[in-house]
Amino acid sequence: MSNTPIQGPKGLRRSLHFVPGGNDRMFQKALQLPADSLIIDLEDSVTPDNKTVAREQVCNWIKETDFKNQECLVRINPLDTPWGTEDLHVIADLLPDGLVLPKVATADEVSGMDSLVADIEKSHQIAQGSISFVLIGTEVPGAVFNLASMSGIPRVDGVTWGAEDLSSALGAKAKRDSEGNYLEVFSFVRSTCLLAAVAGGAQPIDAVYVDIKNLDGLAKECKTGADMGYTGKVTIHPSQLEIVNKAFTPSKEEIIEASELIDAFSQNQKEGKMAFVFKGQMVDVPHLTRAKKILASALQIESKET
Repeated sequence: MSNTPIQGPKGLRRSLHFVPGGNDRMFQKALQLPADSLIIDLEDSVTPDNKTVAREQVCNWIKETDFKNQECLVRINPLDTPWGTEDLHVIADLLPDGLVLPKVATADEVSGMDSLVADIEKSHQIAQGSISFVLIGTEVPGAVFNLASMSGIPRVDGVTWGAEDLSSALGAKAKRDSEGNYLEVFSFVRSTCLLAAVAGGAQPIDAVYVDIKNLDGLAKECKTGADMGYTGKVTIHPSQLEIVNKAFTPSKEEIIEASELIDAFSQNQKEGKMAFVFKGQMVDVPHLTRAKKILASALQIESKET
């Protein structure tokens, strides 16, 4: 099976917004937010005493809710916890759009969960791969070295990274320098996540920005992520969504230039040329590929918003 998806099963994933499992008020509010995807959380935002009750409430949400244009993802607990295995079976049986897998470390772990979900899909007589996996692939230090193999599993169509758990595991005193830039090890992990996701055909999703009051810092980080090649970002507060969506939406100028470049390629190809000067710069096939991606993304956004 070829692992080719670059967007979620319901379309765009510019913003993937966390919603605490079991918090009905926040869930109902999230349904009205401009998030492309909702990540209903059964892990960090739910206390151990409330895990079972929260799971039951989340199951009811999935059964009773019309998510409309929002993708429904659920972050389960890790399988080495008392709740993870049942989370996987119970939630997957409700056929959400996808599962978010925290603290995964090896391709074997992901493949094992893949097999369990494949059996559930078969029992429901739906296509294999209908339930996608989004990996939080760097919360365990060793996972960083296995990102490429994990991202290459066909069911995996999104990969993000987590600085908070990684920082704790490393015993790091800080994640950023005095100017707000990631320290070298976290910058390395960010780049590695992007490379591994794209190499595996999965969507690269940038990490949470935890300083929720620093919207200027968020905008700066979003621009850097989008410039690098990330196509979306995880959010934890409604105030972050407008900034994130804008950063990962092609601008009018980008759309116009992409269209002009594609037209120029069409004309030059008729003349037997696939490399030529466009607006003072040499362009060739990689520039055409990027232009096509920009227009495809713009069309998805236009379709979602009309």
